[in-house]
Amino acid sequence: MTLDQGLAFGLMGATIALFLWGRFAYDAVALGALLAGVFLGIVPVEHAFEGFADDVVVIVAAALVISHAVARSGAVETIMRPVTPRLRSVAIQVPVLAGATMLLAMVTKNVGALAILMPVAMQLARRTGTSPAALLMPMSFAAMVGGVVTLVGTAPNIIMSRVRQELTGEPFRMFDYTPVGLGICAVALLFLAVGWRLLPGGRRGAASMDAAFTIGQYTLEARVPEEGEAIGMTVAELEARSEGEVRVSAILPAKATELAGAQERAQAPYPVARASEVPAPDRTLASGEGLMLRGEPAELERLVAAAGLVLAGEEAVPDNPETDEDDMRVVEGVVTGESPLVGRTPAALTLRSRHGVSLLAVSRRGEQRIRDKLSQIRLRAGDVVLLRGLAATMPDNLGELRVLPLAERGMALGQGRRSWIPLAVLAGAMALVAAGLLPVGVAFFGAVVALFVFRVMTTREAYEAVDWPVVVLLAALIPVSGAIQRTGGTDLLAGWLTGAVEGLPALAALAVTMVLAMAVTPFLNNAATVLVMGPIAATLAGKLGLNPDPFLMAVALGAASDFLTPIGHQCNTLVMGPGGYRFGDYARLGLPLSVLVVIVGVPLIAFFWPLAPG
Repeated sequence: MTLDQGLAFGLMGATIALFLWGRFAYDAVALGALLAGVFLGIVPVEHAFEGFADDVVVIVAAALVISHAVARSGAVETIMRPVTPRLRSVAIQVPVLAGATMLLAMVTKNVGALAILMPVAMQLARRTGTSPAALLMPMSFAAMVGGVVTLVGTAPNIIMSRVRQELTGEPFRMFDYTPVGLGICAVALLFLAVGWRLLPGGRRGAASMDAAFTIGQYTLEARVPEEGEAIGMTVAELEARSEGEVRVSAILPAKATELAGAQERAQAPYPVARASEVPAPDRTLASGEGLMLRGEPAELERLVAAAGLVLAGEEAVPDNPETDEDDMRVVEGVVTGESPLVGRTPAALTLRSRHGVSLLAVSRRGEQRIRDKLSQIRLRAGDVVLLRGLAATMPDNLGELRVLPLAERGMALGQGRRSWIPLAVLAGAMALVAAGLLPVGVAFFGAVVALFVFRVMTTREAYEAVDWPVVVLLAALIPVSGAIQRTGGTDLLAGWLTGAVEGLPALAALAVTMVLAMAVTPFLNNAATVLVMGPIAATLAGKLGLNPDPFLMAVALGAASDFLTPIGHQCNTLVMGPGGYRFGDYARLGLPLSVLVVIVGVPLIAFFWPLAPG
């Protein structure tokens, strides 16, 4: 072993030790390792920051943004809506939700697929009395398994494609993983459909900080636009869009709605618009009518988007064509006793024109129904309001109005969203990649730009959607892991591993490689596992006189199959709190699934990627 090899191994060993210790953030450790590599001379200065320009970093960041846009769109919930009422027992809920998560993870990043369907699972659990613990871990495992089917489903596949390009000059393409991945998915789904019974009963999800701010239901005012989807829909049909989570408490006549808007723009009080009595379920909605909707903010947002309604006060504030959605904010606050809002209506205060904010919704304790237009409500001390306005002036506006802002809860109400555009953009990007017209990085980068062009999301929301610690971790570890290969360390490790598997059948050597990747991933991080083990596996294959591709596939599949701990993969971490899981719960379901992946995956890889060099 040379000095440079010893330094490279020592640096990687120290990095892994710090990952295991957990005292410092992963991204901070990776940045420190990169700096140490430069100082030690094993990472050339000219290569120190090449990871930040690597395609894999762009692909992972773009996949997270696209997944967030799809999650916010509500399109998946719309697709699932005809199915969810039929999911009455756990035995049906688990395979359907796991299967849906698996399918979605095949076309978008697996953690994004899980995040999209988790709200559906939580709502279903609440309505049917099912424990979330029975649903969330199978969905997490299904997301990880589904991600191995395509190039963009999981980070290990993306990184392994880059590793193969460096080693052979040819990357793995979009659907090179598909034959093996589909076989793994079929076996995993069959197992999860019955294996959920291995999970302990009685687990209860941890309460989030949102629970500390349980305000109750909000009432908002929305309008049925001309040629809108809700025209001709009955009240019962509209409420069914939210599966009963949102109620229509009153209907405002169309003329009153239009008159109110015109007179408010003239900055003058207007006559009170009389709402109808409690609308009958078979009452048909007409163009221009106003609706008073009551429910939780998330459910209200989904219904407004799904039915194509327009929120009162959703217009840009102030009316300026240069105002962009990036500049807008929705804030939740409490009306204090000193507020000029107390005892007055937003219309009388000319809230929008004078203070630059719009009232989107109101929550009032002890008030079962608010039937007047929001602009005509006399606000009280203690009312909780959702206000929308310019981010730059919002703090001053809240101070003038004596409204105390609550902890930020990621309110998306009033932000607007285009329900089917994100899925269409994603499908277009996937088609361009599959046809070989664009590389993955360019296609997904273009998809993010398209989301901005179609105003599906703002640039600020895109920045918030990216998991920056993961991006920094990848960018910093790429040159560090390259140091082991550059100094000849991968050849040295491959020699040791060759000695360990010498005399074993080729399938056994392939199985050992996959198991080793599985064993390392919970402690190292799946991206780092691929970066470190990919070159080692390829070198091992060369020393054994075998084709490197199946060994690279084995590392990618093993690194993507972290079912044993809550810390090795974001999907497992994401469900730990809501599912109320303990560390040891993951092995109950994950260990037999890991064994199945090895038993099924090794022969599948060898079949579709022959071990003998071609």
